[in-house]
Amino acid sequence: MKIKRNVYFFISFLILIASLVFSTSVGAVRIPLKSIIDVIFGGGSETDRMILLNLRFPRIIEAAFTGMGLSVAGTFFQGLLKNPMADPYVLGISSGAAFGASIAIVLGLGLFGLQFFAFAFALMTIYVVYILAKKGPYIKMQTMLLAGIAISAFMSSIISLMMLLNHDEMSQIVFWTMGGFSLISWSQIFYTVPLILIGCITLYVFSRDLNVMMTGEEIAEHLGIDTERVKKIILIVGSLITASSVSAGGIIGFVGLIVPHISRLIVGSDNRFLVPFSGIVGAAFLILADTLARTVMAPVEIPVGIITAACGGPFFIYLLVKNKNKEVK
Repeated sequence: MKIKRNVYFFISFLILIASLVFSTSVGAVRIPLKSIIDVIFGGGSETDRMILLNLRFPRIIEAAFTGMGLSVAGTFFQGLLKNPMADPYVLGISSGAAFGASIAIVLGLGLFGLQFFAFAFALMTIYVVYILAKKGPYIKMQTMLLAGIAISAFMSSIISLMMLLNHDEMSQIVFWTMGGFSLISWSQIFYTVPLILIGCITLYVFSRDLNVMMTGEEIAEHLGIDTERVKKIILIVGSLITASSVSAGGIIGFVGLIVPHISRLIVGSDNRFLVPFSGIVGAAFLILADTLARTVMAPVEIPVGIITAACGGPFFIYLLVKNKNKEVK
């Protein structure tokens, strides 16, 4: 099994590299691999440098880390809730970010204000969900999932009302809630990527603890694991990762649902291997989804959230049917 896992990791890493090269080269202007290498090492034509350094490199880097962050957060949320249909989108974090972004757009606070409000409201949302799910010193995970769905629906209704009352800003709100990386710059990368990377590394430290907790919280506590503390850390760090991702790229649903589940089928449910594998696959998946979004109908760009939803919707139905069949048996 170890040899198989190593092979799978090697293949996934090659796919990630290939997706990086492919995404960097394609677009309105095709740039060959040699020119990309020249630009990386300080050479290349002025046009190639402008396109790669100002447009494609920031966009691809943000897409890669957002895909990694959402996938890792989704892996931990699914393990914590013991539910393959759990992800940051379902827990209401993304809807909270969309609500904050909508307020910033209506108030005309600019790009920085939009991202700050998205980040702040994402954290506020998970805090409300956490309070609703908390009973004494314990957190009821199934209640948290239901609370997340309820809060998400409530936020979506308010966003719809805001769009109805603010016709001039409606297109901006709709575009942001569909997700995309067209406005990404290096300044955004400098404050989102470190948070996502540190968050993913922090969660990985608790991979073994989550493994034990998935077998039963009583067993975990007998083995000396403070389950409530681990839950809080996973929820807080996972929410920070999601808030950072969403504040830059908007609502990009289903990445944290699809990737962990497919990765689990390939490398198994041991989080020590599942977490890094999901991170690699998630990065490659979102890079390719964003590449498709900006090229399939060029010069018109499709929001990347539409691409991920087109993949995630049918997959979510598949999980529902699969779980229903299990219950029947």
